[in-house]
Amino acid sequence: MSSCAAGDITLLLQAWSNGKSDALGDLLPLVYEELYLTAKRYMSRQKSDHVLQSTALVNEAYLHLAKLGRIEWQDRGHFFAFCARVMRGILTDYARARSYQKRGGEFQHVSFDEQCIATRSPHRDLVALDDALRSLAQLDHRKSQVVELRAFGGLSIEATAKALDISTGSVKRDWRLARSWLLRELDRGSRHGH
Repeated sequence: MSSCAAGDITLLLQAWSNGKSDALGDLLPLVYEELYLTAKRYMSRQKSDHVLQSTALVNEAYLHLAKLGRIEWQDRGHFFAFCARVMRGILTDYARARSYQKRGGEFQHVSFDEQCIATRSPHRDLVALDDALRSLAQLDHRKSQVVELRAFGGLSIEATAKALDISTGSVKRDWRLARSWLLRELDRGSRHGH
């Protein structure tokens, strides 16, 4: 993304934060490609017959954003992390609804290890992972943000550090500890039939 576009994004986020409601409409063309790539990463983990496609996921996220009131956006990293969280929530809601309809028949075992994250494996139970991330957020919000940005937002260690305004060493440490904690939680859940 060009520095001009990045600057435009920042200005539009500031305008939106200041109550200019049409700033979101001006912002979408500048962020669409990055949002689409995030949606595509999410959709690559879903079954091929999923009712949503990447474009539809971006559209659903946009509709969610359009319903929001005034938000104090810190920066573009905060915006993209929020959008990634919204997309994860949309997919989790679909998975929960499907689970209720099929009484759990569509759930797959969660495999959340370093190799799984690195290869973005489709063999994850999004609902169990979402539940574990929510629990982690209650214990340590920053570690859950690191996982959100790295695993779901696709950000590098350096970009995650910049988005959270922390050192790369802190990101590496949080990433390592959060992964270990999540693995234990997901393993405990699978042993208890979740």
